[in-house]
Amino acid sequence: MSIDEIGRAARRAARPYDVVFFGATGYVGALVAEYLAKARPPSLRWALAGRSVAKLERVREGLAAADASLASLPLLTADSGDAASLDALAASARVVCTTVGPYATFGRGLAGACARAGTDYCDLNGELGFARDLVDSFDSIARESGARIVPSCGFDAIPSDLGVFALHEHFAARGGRLASARLYVEELKAAISGGSLASLVTSLEQARRDGASRRLAADPYALVPDRERDRGPDGGDLTGVAWDRDVGAFVGPFVMAAYSTRVVRRTNALLGWAYGRDFRYSEVTRFSGGPVGLARALGLAAGLRAFLAALSTPLVRGAIAKWMPKPGDGPTKEQRDRGGFRVRIVGRGAPDSVGRAAVVVEGRSDPGYGETAIMLGESALCLAFDELPARAGVLTTASAMGAPLLTRLRRAGMGFRVEERR
Repeated sequence: MSIDEIGRAARRAARPYDVVFFGATGYVGALVAEYLAKARPPSLRWALAGRSVAKLERVREGLAAADASLASLPLLTADSGDAASLDALAASARVVCTTVGPYATFGRGLAGACARAGTDYCDLNGELGFARDLVDSFDSIARESGARIVPSCGFDAIPSDLGVFALHEHFAARGGRLASARLYVEELKAAISGGSLASLVTSLEQARRDGASRRLAADPYALVPDRERDRGPDGGDLTGVAWDRDVGAFVGPFVMAAYSTRVVRRTNALLGWAYGRDFRYSEVTRFSGGPVGLARALGLAAGLRAFLAALSTPLVRGAIAKWMPKPGDGPTKEQRDRGGFRVRIVGRGAPDSVGRAAVVVEGRSDPGYGETAIMLGESALCLAFDELPARAGVLTTASAMGAPLLTRLRRAGMGFRVEERR
């Protein structure tokens, strides 16, 4: 560690908080606050932050009802539109964790403040335009300050990113490398909140109004460091129905592939092309191999196109708005507990002698809420306490935290199970 790095570490250690959580008064934010309250180590120095002290006090009262020691949990005021308050927030913590979105609207100021202050940052972003803006605007600043800026620490895009990373580790331990991988969604029981819907609408609106945003959305290498140079063999995402010979089943589109595949490819680049410059990766939804599977795959593809078209058209979106959840709304606890997901990432190794393997990633509650609270909460704690790679800038979960975060999530109950395959 250089003298400058030692000095930065000492200044960070002197800050009053290990983790400041921004957004606890929102729907997903309340779930993350509950998880941090339950899973935190005794030594954690943390605080809640937001615009309204009165709303933060209500959140704190709810936490204190389960744990009386939290009755004095510090509360900090900050506003996404007030740069001075965001600078003060970033300077007070070693890690800032945020659920305040849509991130293209409300996230840029806080991420920039953390990059300048040398403060680690994590969020739940799934907006491609925002992620690219972070890379272009703050990567060099964060590398200079030593900050780890880590977006997408929830269902977008930890199962994909850490699942592929786990496959990479498996092949590397056998003297090979991961040459290609495909994620198959096998089970997905999930609801959507108003906040997630608002983020999706923001991304679709950007693409509708702006040609550069449409080109970014169509680029499979949208998040690599250099979009002109750092390219590989992957093309666009599956939008229709296909027969997959490897699994003997019909496959259809997966709505999150348009973002999470780009995160995986950025990880490959940030790890020095550990998966290879010829690495191929895709994500699909798996159905059965018979007529019923074909019908379901066709139905999914048609339904997804219609849904995205409706959200992309202001007139249609306005007509159906009264049936859509509003920001702050979300599934009940009973609904969240009935949720869950299972994805299987099948990888081929190079050379051929290392064969094939799969990683099965599973969660036992609604992926966007119960499991996302675990993923974001453990990401914040990992950044605060674990020994991590000496890497700074705008990172991914795998490049920033990798094996330590995998260990944390397994201990928290998420499945990342490796299976050998012939």
